[in-house]
Amino acid sequence: MGTPWETLDESLRDQVRASVERYAAARPMLEHVAEAMRIRIESLFDETETNPLFVVTRVKTVESFRDKASRMLVGEEGETAALEFPNPLREVHDLVGVRVIVKLPHEIREAANLIKRRRSDFDCRSDREKDIGSVESGTYGYSSRHLILKTRGEEVVRDFQAQLGGDVKITGNFVFEVQIRTILSHAWSEIEHDIRFKNAEPRAWSPHIDRQFTATAAMLEAVEDQFSELHDRFQTVTGFWDAEGEGRELLGAERIQFIWQTLLPHVDRKSDDDWGWAAELLAAHGLSRTREFAALLQPNVITSVRAALDHRYSPGPDRLLDDVLLWHFGTTHIDATSGGDAHRADSLRRRLVQMDAYRIKQAEEKTVPAPAAGPMASAAGRAAGPAAVPMGDGPKADPKVEPKAEGKGSARSGVVKADAQPAKGTNARS
Repeated sequence: MGTPWETLDESLRDQVRASVERYAAARPMLEHVAEAMRIRIESLFDETETNPLFVVTRVKTVESFRDKASRMLVGEEGETAALEFPNPLREVHDLVGVRVIVKLPHEIREAANLIKRRRSDFDCRSDREKDIGSVESGTYGYSSRHLILKTRGEEVVRDFQAQLGGDVKITGNFVFEVQIRTILSHAWSEIEHDIRFKNAEPRAWSPHIDRQFTATAAMLEAVEDQFSELHDRFQTVTGFWDAEGEGRELLGAERIQFIWQTLLPHVDRKSDDDWGWAAELLAAHGLSRTREFAALLQPNVITSVRAALDHRYSPGPDRLLDDVLLWHFGTTHIDATSGGDAHRADSLRRRLVQMDAYRIKQAEEKTVPAPAAGPMASAAGRAAGPAAVPMGDGPKADPKVEPKAEGKGSARSGVVKADAQPAKGTNARS
């Protein structure tokens, strides 16, 4: 089976040939139209939060135009042959194509909406998702958002129309296509197009190649989903630190659960949704806002706490939060949350001793001088020994999380939890 031009009915060849000759003569001017549209589309994103990776353009080649102009309508046997595009210079809407390449799928929607809102520049004639059919059929493949835009009185378009001559009206109005896709979809479609549509030998195509393209499309879609999830999580966590925005949100049991599961999704083994005790622990130190809670749960603190207590099993949220608060507030945490429960107070003190020992060990390791070259220098270093580190009265509060212990202590008897005795999954040394 040959190209549309090769299989074109002889009665239509002169008509198509005339259109192709006019297109070939005016195509250099069409390059100027394409560049003007690229610049116009790119400028729409200036001073907006939507930042495409790049905007590129292409003009349909003479050969590609000839093949599209040669498409025939499929009619009944015996009917007179007819062209799908009798006037291709006016009816083919992808002579010029602009591609807007973004990073993530949600940016496709943002870019499309931004372009469509510029009604003073363009009239949007069509808006469609190229991959809707694939999604509905449960298959994978090409994915892109396609807009058909019409310019309004562009001078560069007038020059192109004048170059075409004939019966073309010089209006400055021109229809072209804008494709918006992610960088991964762009890479996939470019490779697929080179292999499938630019293949000099169609018989070289095989079902195995089809299968491979389908598999790579599925993998890229999965990667895009992961990137989208990473982006959404990062945006959420960034909001936690916005002191004037989400960071000001008050803490309640549901809010604490949401923040914890966002920052520490790998430490969530609660058998129920009761985060009330966590809320009481935080309230015991006057911590009432999202930003204050996020400041507690820094990765280096979590790592230090787990190393200091050498948990035999990974602690659950309640126990880990209790340990983190003990790390930050020391004896203040014991006084504020024991509520007269001697067993809990003793357990907290034992854990605090382990934390103090760990801090001292870490400080000593940082202050031991590195051995110098030569045996005499090494002996001098051993004689000096590690620097002494005063133990003090327990860990100090993190400067970002100021303890507010006034009026607390044993008065907060409601903070005492029934499982103050170490339960299964907690540190056996406590």
